Parts: sequence; C-alpha cells; structure tokens
Amino acid sequence: MTDSLRISYDTLCQRLTQRLHEAGIPQQQAIVEARIMAEADLQEVPSHGVRMLPGLLTALTDGRVKATPVVSIEREMGAICVLDCGNGPGRYAAHLAMEQAKHRARDFGVGVCLAKKTTHWGRAHAYASNAAQEGFIGICTTNAIPSMAIAGAKKAVIGNNPLAIGIPGLNASEPIVLDMAMSQAAVGKVGTWLREGKTLPENWGIDKQGNPTNDANAILSGAVLPMGEHKGAGLAVMIELLTAALAGAAFTQQLLAGDQSGIDPNSTKIFIALNVSAFIELPVFRQRVRYFLDYLKNEATPFNYPGERGWQVRQLNLLDGVPLHAEIVTKLESIGLRLRD
Repeated sequence: MTDSLRISYDTLCQRLTQRLHEAGIPQQQAIVEARIMAEADLQEVPSHGVRMLPGLLTALTDGRVKATPVVSIEREMGAICVLDCGNGPGRYAAHLAMEQAKHRARDFGVGVCLAKKTTHWGRAHAYASNAAQEGFIGICTTNAIPSMAIAGAKKAVIGNNPLAIGIPGLNASEPIVLDMAMSQAAVGKVGTWLREGKTLPENWGIDKQGNPTNDANAILSGAVLPMGEHKGAGLAVMIELLTAALAGAAFTQQLLAGDQSGIDPNSTKIFIALNVSAFIELPVFRQRVRYFLDYLKNEATPFNYPGERGWQVRQLNLLDGVPLHAEIVTKLESIGLRLRD
C-alpha cells in the first residue's frame, strides 16, 4: 500500500484501547473493541478498521452509543437466547453474543443468540472466525441503514446486510471465512477505493438520480447495487426478516430515521454456532475440509479459499506493521490517537 504508515499491531491495539477507555469504555471492553477494530487493518480490510474510530467516539459523546450499557438476556429457551445489548460498543456486544451462541452449542450442539439494540460491529469476519477457531461453525449477520438499491428503486432502500460464515480448517488459527455484503461492494470498500484513487467497476452503484455510475463520490451519495441483482436483493430482504422482524426491532428504514451516521444504533444481529463434534469428529472434519480445498487448488490455479488472503497478509503485517493510509492517520491523530512516535 502506497502513501501509508506502518505501526505494530500490539502498539496499535494499546493506543486504541487507551483512547476508547478515555472515552468512557471500561478497560476490558475497550481491549476487545480495539483488538477487533485493529484486526481488520491487520488483514488489510481498512474499510472496517480503525478509520471507524472517529464515528464511534462521536457517537459515544452524543450518547448514541452507550459507553457502559446494561446488557441482559431478555429471553431464552434451550439453545436460544435474545440478548439486549443496550446500544453499547458494537464489537464488544457482538463478541458477547457469539460467546452466548458458543456456550449453548457446547451443551446442545447448536447455539443461537439474537442480539438486539446493537451498534456497528465493524467486520462480520471477526465473529464467524472466532467461532471457527474454537471448533464451531460460526454464522452471523445483521441489518443496517439503507445503503443499497433494489430493482424498482432509484435510491437506497435496504441495508447491504453482511453475512459471515466461518468453517474450521486444518490450521485451527486460520479458518475458512466468507464475509460478504449483499451488494457488489460494501460501502466502506467504495470509500477505500476513492481514498486510494482506484477506478470503480461499472456495476457497483448508482448516483442520487438513480443513474448507473462508477464515480465513487456519486455512489456514496447515491446507493450501491446488489450482487447478482435479484439474488443479493433477496438475501438482504431475508436477512432483514431474520434479524429485525424476529427481534420485534427496528427495520432498515426505521434505523435511518433514528440515526443517519452509519453507527446503526438499534440494529439487530443474529449469531449461530454449530458444534462440529455433534456431527462428526472434529479432526475428521478438518481433514475433509482440507481434502476438498486441495481438490479446488488442483483444479483452479490460482485459487484462494475464502479468507485465505487475509491470513497471508496478516502474517506479513505482524512482522512489518499494520498499514494505515496517510489520510486515515491524519484523521486519527486529529482526534487524539497518537500513531507516530
């Protein structure tokens, strides 16, 4: 990455933790929030990394995100629970919700946690990956403010509602993780390409008049388009129903009416953990996964399984430092996060 600063992952986590703690988040919660935030940049997904810190700090100041929320189990039945997260910091809340799902999966073979009154969780990858690293199949998704147009609409009418699935691999620390928005590209990725001066493909979005465009600024004031047209749109609708409808909580347009910043207070997320050992011995499953991935690598060259590139660059960046674009560095330093010694 050109025009960037590199900083060690540990140092970045420490300084993020300190800044979040200064904003009122308890130390242990700030540690989790910081680690998940920095991990996105470590795997070179800057759209969902530390660039989101200024928005979170503003929301904490405004009270749209609660620094010390009251988190409680609202309902539970066997393997299922509904967790009220009190609109606290989204990464920590999502971490707690997946912990609830894993806990139940240990007892029942499957665990489901529907988390309501949540805020932006950063990157879905973090939670599906966490489950897979512990021998579970992890699945999670969320609703969000409208950012995506669908057929018949000339503006954003639904969230791009990301979905992540994590599968344990032969290497326990590097599972297979699919993390995808329902749009051709996440809104944050459009912003990343704008910041890095890249030319966008023709099918990523529309402007505010509803016209197709590859101008990143025009898309950011217009809407992204669904992947696979009706397929991505249909999945986004189903995720809205799987989250907001199931929780009796705010739908996408209601989230927007309450907050337009993208911090998504009152959004709903669902976390599912499947205990692989309830189906098959975990080592046998890992071998089966490796067998199939080896087949694909032999048939398609080059082939990277979902999430593989992230693990590869993670190892390099642990040695060389986390790359942060100069524009992001300047913004972070303006809000009191020291990055350059």
